[in-house]
Amino acid sequence: MSLCKDCVQGVRHEGEPQGTLETIDGVACYVATPTADYPKDKVILYLPDAFGIELINAKLLADDFAINGFKVVAVDYLNGDGLPADIMNVGFDRFLCVPSSDPVSTQSPSFDLKAWLAKHGNEQTRPSLDKVIAALKEEGVTKFGATGYCFGGRYTFDLAFENAIQCSVVSHPSLLKVPDDLETYFTKSQAPLLINSCEVDQMFPAAAQAKADEIFGDGKFAPGYKREYFPGCTHGFAVRGDVNDPLIKAGKEGSFKAAVEFFLEHL
Repeated sequence: MSLCKDCVQGVRHEGEPQGTLETIDGVACYVATPTADYPKDKVILYLPDAFGIELINAKLLADDFAINGFKVVAVDYLNGDGLPADIMNVGFDRFLCVPSSDPVSTQSPSFDLKAWLAKHGNEQTRPSLDKVIAALKEEGVTKFGATGYCFGGRYTFDLAFENAIQCSVVSHPSLLKVPDDLETYFTKSQAPLLINSCEVDQMFPAAAQAKADEIFGDGKFAPGYKREYFPGCTHGFAVRGDVNDPLIKAGKEGSFKAAVEFFLEHL
């Protein structure tokens, strides 16, 4: 299991979160609820990137979905151990802990990303997600959408394989095996799929994007398939992109708009 440099770098966004931190069957969650009436039998699971639900960017996105009429539950499947936001601007060599002769290296923080990944595999993370889903079902939720970013794209696919969700949106997904996971999704899942892709993405590059279109496109996937493409954007744009860059701002806003429209149509 590995991540690319754009999985762990980005820009912290500004805003005042409107949701609440709640504990659902022992699992910390950020819950964003519409202020107007909304369907109580539907929930969007927000599956965060490696920075987890504590990153303000994640909370603001969850709030935006709630503004559009969906109750959102952002699940802390990283168990309180997401990457700290203050290392987003650290050089990637610091994450890999590569020895450096750079004189500033002793002044710069380092982070053992490989060790972190080893502690956040499926065995450690998936149980928290399953607990939240089971608890929400007991509260009367019967339809789940999932929006997964980077690290969360893996979990969106896994839930779709089991048909535990009824609609899938992934933005610059990581940790997928291509074409295996795409073929498994096509064979096993009944959840409509939206992929928000971009120009520069080591984790889901142009070849993977083309393979997804080949497998799902032209009406071949009966539940529904759509792929959006945002030029000038890099992996992470939908959640950690620099909105001062016009192309990245357009990509962030466009991918969110596409997600909302997809959920409105299919969930």
